[in-house]
Amino acid sequence: MPSSTTTETPPQQRTDGSLSHGLKQRHLSMIALGGVIGAGLFVGSGAGIAAAGPSIVIAFALSGLLVMLVMRMLGEMSAAYPSSGSFSAHAERAIGPWAGFTAGWSFWVLLCTAVGLEGIGAAKIVQGWVPGTPQWMWVALFMVVFCGSNLAAVKNFGEFEFWFAALKVGAISLFLILGALAIAGVLPGTDSPGASNLSDFMPHGSEGLLLGLLASVFAYGGLETVTIAAAESEDPVRGVASAVRTAMWRIALFYIGSMAVVVTLVPWDSQDVVEKGPYVATLDHLDIPGAGQLMNVVVLVALLSAMNANIYGSSRIAFSLVERGQGPKALARLSGGVPRVAVLTSCFFGFVCVLLSYWRPDDVFKWLLNMIGAVILVVWIFIAVSQLRLRRRIEREAPEKLVVRMWAFPWLTWVALAGMAAILVLMAREPDTRVQLYSTGAMTLALAAVGYAWQRARARH
Repeated sequence: MPSSTTTETPPQQRTDGSLSHGLKQRHLSMIALGGVIGAGLFVGSGAGIAAAGPSIVIAFALSGLLVMLVMRMLGEMSAAYPSSGSFSAHAERAIGPWAGFTAGWSFWVLLCTAVGLEGIGAAKIVQGWVPGTPQWMWVALFMVVFCGSNLAAVKNFGEFEFWFAALKVGAISLFLILGALAIAGVLPGTDSPGASNLSDFMPHGSEGLLLGLLASVFAYGGLETVTIAAAESEDPVRGVASAVRTAMWRIALFYIGSMAVVVTLVPWDSQDVVEKGPYVATLDHLDIPGAGQLMNVVVLVALLSAMNANIYGSSRIAFSLVERGQGPKALARLSGGVPRVAVLTSCFFGFVCVLLSYWRPDDVFKWLLNMIGAVILVVWIFIAVSQLRLRRRIEREAPEKLVVRMWAFPWLTWVALAGMAAILVLMAREPDTRVQLYSTGAMTLALAAVGYAWQRARARH
């Protein structure tokens, strides 16, 4: 019988035994609800509208369907095998240690880099309110606050995310209500535009729609955090199952619904959509006093929430990898149920990314951004392949663990993989995304080679 240090040992037996379980169900429910309202939706969707026009609604619907399938697959595996390693632990179990190594460390680089980007974005907003203050000062302040909250008990992360998510959900719900009233022509002081802004539905033809589709895919990043956090909740299985089952209406309401409101009320070619962001531009267009600035506060909260969640997610992914023998042992040290060395390392890497954006924005930082450009697609592919391989095994060995089931298995899993392949082809066609695809591909192959070598070296010992 293999010992607990061999590669055959089930990942979940080694990953989460010592982590705290301080997240309450209310924390997990709100993280699941707020996690779908990310910085990508508030900040990145303007470029998609500029490219696709009103057809951005179709782009978000198509990519939303793909994300729903991915979340269903991930939910099935995470409910059966709760783990802070999430898809990385599932890939190890289904494909092999090299796959877990590749998926986990590539996602860690993505999250740490995103922490830096979100810190810069949040600092720019605050700098606009307090002119003359240096940007680095605000980034440093945010990093210290969230590094500190993540070094403390996991419930601190849960409380931060609970209130961040509550504010985001409340703000976007109010935005949808005001938008619906304006479209219906019953909002005081506004006239309904009818369908006048939708007449030129695909202004740049199918090419614009495809560009909008690419932009929308990457706006959905961050949904995976709830399956990582579930491992530290009071009832991981129930938490994952609840989050996945409500994913469909959350995506439909918050993403597709808000895009429909924006393009109906504001001309798609308005410069404000890109410069101010679609939500601020819409509220300014409705001429609601102070609403635009209030939405800027919400965008700031979304960026800070993403920073907090990404520091948490990156530290737990790193901890899980090391616990499974796939990284420096120092990162697995726990104190009070928190992997504090992993938290500090993730924060340090994120702050290095911020420094690179100041020191070498034209080469090193740009290279780093290109390298992580398609990581989320790599992760989704690992999720789909893992689910294809694990589903039969779970049905055979422990059918009672299938609390969440992938719809129409295996056909919809194959449909999702075909969708991911189509997105990769689209990325290869576009000059801007082609560089990201090739850079991410090179990093993925390099990590896979290192992971395979690491696996062989451990097997010899």
